[in-house]
Amino acid sequence: MRVQRLAEVEATEYARLMQRSAADVQRVLPQVQAIMEAVRERGDAAVREFAARFDGVQLQDIRVSAAERAAARQQVEPALIESLQRARDNLERFHRQQLPQEQVHELQPGVRTGRLWRPIEKVGLYAPGGKAPYPSTVLMLGVPALVAGCQQRVLCIPPSPDGTVSPAMLVAADLVSMHEVFKIGGAQAIAAMAFGTETVPRVYKLFGPGSIYVVAAKIWAASAGLPLAIDCPPGPSEVLVIADETAPAAFVAADLLSQAEHGEDSAAILLTTSERLAQDVAAAVAAQIPPLPTAARVEAALERYGRILVLEDLDACVRFTNDYAPEHLEIMTVDPWAVSRKIVNAGSVFLGHYSPVTMGDYLSGTNHVIPTGGYARMFSPLSVDEFVKKLEVQELTHQGLQTLQESLRALTTAEGFAAHQHAVDIRLG
Repeated sequence: MRVQRLAEVEATEYARLMQRSAADVQRVLPQVQAIMEAVRERGDAAVREFAARFDGVQLQDIRVSAAERAAARQQVEPALIESLQRARDNLERFHRQQLPQEQVHELQPGVRTGRLWRPIEKVGLYAPGGKAPYPSTVLMLGVPALVAGCQQRVLCIPPSPDGTVSPAMLVAADLVSMHEVFKIGGAQAIAAMAFGTETVPRVYKLFGPGSIYVVAAKIWAASAGLPLAIDCPPGPSEVLVIADETAPAAFVAADLLSQAEHGEDSAAILLTTSERLAQDVAAAVAAQIPPLPTAARVEAALERYGRILVLEDLDACVRFTNDYAPEHLEIMTVDPWAVSRKIVNAGSVFLGHYSPVTMGDYLSGTNHVIPTGGYARMFSPLSVDEFVKKLEVQELTHQGLQTLQESLRALTTAEGFAAHQHAVDIRLG
């Protein structure tokens, strides 16, 4: 990895690091739009056609049957099932703490207001599974939906060429009590859940990461005139580490590599106040790459979006971090909590020398569906909040209405809404 002092980084290079890999959604939008409109018009038939074209599979039934789901447990090693169960339990404990509390307050005599929360009734979840199975993503999506109490939870997983779906992902789906699972991938999966087909129910909100085609499909569906919401657009994985001289170089290097192996467009950056640590981490990275089966992918990612930057102090590291708004932030300093209190823009934060991002990806209980590409400036990691909506509630007594009557009159007169005023006056005589 290249080691540089931040002051020596040219403006164009700084901008490139900040931007990282931007998905060119516009490039694929025409093809995605054609897929979406075909599924909207022809339903299951179009879904099967696209499965044959893009996934090389002839599907008779796009729904995963009860028999397939039952058989999946026999095909998965008990140790993996046990680990999935442990991850699910930790996720549920963490997400149950997020359940909102209903609160009603008396603003003034005779005027009570508050908010009530309700689960979104129908949600669609997409878990990528084309290149490799990701049962952990099924858990990350399914647990908050389950905890929130969404009445209908639909999951789409890309099928293999033989028409099957990863048994581990089906086991994960059962662990989160997924109502229906479908063998659909890509833009056609998003279209099926957005519009509904003869087999796939229409949902009210879509969740989950995926390819650029999935991202484009979600964005297009949300702007197609439907009452449909989507979660934060996902992008390539990224990690930023803030470390001082106390951080073990081998730990830092391993954490940078762990995120770089997600893909060639992944980003891995170290910010440090120590020139010695910077050089030690660069050496450790070089030593740890060769044994990795993903070495070629890691090297490509580090060449494009990897960097070790030396800064004058921790406050400068904080300023860079808040500008960068990383998906994953590790703080490996003498007092990581003190540094964390200055962080405004980050997705998931890992404190101390023994809190690698890997644990958040799988078992610590936090969610690994996290905003990337700078979206941590305005989005949060996936949580129960995304699966519920809030209803406002108010109750006025005769006294409360009377107290506000004349103040209301000035406003309705100014805006020319006589009927609005009449609705109050008729109650007060």
